[in-house]
Amino acid sequence: MGVQNRRVTFKSDGREVVGHLRLPDRFSDKERHPSVVIVGPGSSVKEQAGATYAEKLADKGYATLVFDPSFQGESEGLPRDTENPAARVEDIRSAVDYLVTLPFIDEEAIGLLGICAGGGYAINAALIERRFKAVGTVVANDLGSAWRRIQPKASAVEEMLAAVAQQRTAQARGAAERREQWLPSPAEAKKARIKDPTLLNAIDYYATSRGHHDRRTNMRLLVSDALLIGYDGFHLVEELLVQPLQVIVGGKLGTTFSHEAGRGLWERARNRRDFVVIDGADHYDMYDVPQYVDQAIAHLVSLYDDHLTSSSAAG
Repeated sequence: MGVQNRRVTFKSDGREVVGHLRLPDRFSDKERHPSVVIVGPGSSVKEQAGATYAEKLADKGYATLVFDPSFQGESEGLPRDTENPAARVEDIRSAVDYLVTLPFIDEEAIGLLGICAGGGYAINAALIERRFKAVGTVVANDLGSAWRRIQPKASAVEEMLAAVAQQRTAQARGAAERREQWLPSPAEAKKARIKDPTLLNAIDYYATSRGHHDRRTNMRLLVSDALLIGYDGFHLVEELLVQPLQVIVGGKLGTTFSHEAGRGLWERARNRRDFVVIDGADHYDMYDVPQYVDQAIAHLVSLYDDHLTSSSAAG
């Protein structure tokens, strides 16, 4: 029969969120199954990197739920293309609210997986959400710290905040919303003579058949930038992150700084399960390259098998 993939919806702060619930090959609605909520990278939709991990974990026996964030993809929310960390965290908690309504899901065996910026959002959610019993991350990044760090000059953050202030004032007076690209197109990258291998790998993933999807707009609402700049997804990790934590990073250092962010997260955590380095992998290789993703899946399955055990009959 294989893995079943169901389109589902649930509410998050009044907005309808659209997700894909995958059920394992031996699924039975007469039993309670362990599950994993999967949070994809910033700007991505549920059919991209999150789907890769959702499918593979479902193939290993876990029910998995991956979804479009509020304001993006098929999910509701205005204005479109908003990247709001608080809303992203609420989406994650609302995903658990949905899962616990399903009689075939074991509410005591729900895990969490975050990829890239989704890793930062997942950690931030886990700080206050005790229904997650184990947390895994793949090339996790706190988007706020990363956003501040990658700016090309010291004054860039202040210039961005000034631009947001100017845009909000303009919109208050009737001006149209303004959006910026997350990534340049391949043609723009070539014209700009971009040589950074990490950035080129990102463009290759999102702009080609590797990972392209029409519902990923590659745009973010300009006024969202202030929310990102002021965000710290790892704040209070030392005090509030109590779940077993597995951190998986690529072996290649790059300009996303996710390797360094993962190491820092690991060192701050109280309940450290594994710190895993996937040799030879770039940040974006961990989205879809089988030889690297399969290694990550093996480690994640070990984490979830140890901490998400479920065999009870559904009531």
